[in-house]
Amino acid sequence: MKTTALAITLSTTTVISFICSYFFNLSMDHYEQYLALIAVIFVDGFFGVIAGIKREGFQTRKAIKVLRTAATWILILTVLLSVEKGFRGTDWLSETILIPFLLFQIISALKNASMAGFIHAKALNRILDALDSHKGDRES
Repeated sequence: MKTTALAITLSTTTVISFICSYFFNLSMDHYEQYLALIAVIFVDGFFGVIAGIKREGFQTRKAIKVLRTAATWILILTVLLSVEKGFRGTDWLSETILIPFLLFQIISALKNASMAGFIHAKALNRILDALDSHKGDRES
């Protein structure tokens, strides 16, 4: 009886240790991508919460949304990096999916910073015009 319980415990511990070490190594090999993702989400969330406080007061559900967004995109990045590691020729996958998301988050952070009063509207319009130069200048 003791041998069976010990074997099950050791087997379970071994499997959990293997899985945890795999994800630890994966995240440490790509820590720059994780840090960039978290930084962009939290900067957008920081300015968004400040802009929200100025407009309608602090709302906990909107502040918690930042954490939910971060957790979701960290999970997506982890899955993408696992696929890239498991299949040859898919090294482009995480960049293709995450770069547009990061660009939209940076634009959102700029708009939130403008609404919070950290960036003047004219400066924001110049930045957005530079991003969308093919559309022409916006009217002030």
